[in-house]
Amino acid sequence: MVTPAQSRAARALLNWAQPELAAASGVSVSTIRDFEIGKRTPIGNNLAAIQRALEAAGVIFLAENGEGPGVRLRKPQLPLPLSGRAR
Repeated sequence: MVTPAQSRAARALLNWAQPELAAASGVSVSTIRDFEIGKRTPIGNNLAAIQRALEAAGVIFLAENGEGPGVRLRKPQLPLPLSGRAR
């Protein structure tokens, strides 16, 4: 499940403020704020909604690999070549 540091880092990669994550996830801004500062842990459904919203925006969550969990952005999709172009 997503950690507070991963949530902050993912928002930074996306250039999202907390209200943008709140709108994308359906979770209140106060819940996101409290989670990211370590004040409280949201219920499971809210944590899952936060993670789904960030993943839908292109964030990949990295598992613990000895150095700690992290995040990165998914590679951009290349446009498909156009076939049947008029010459």
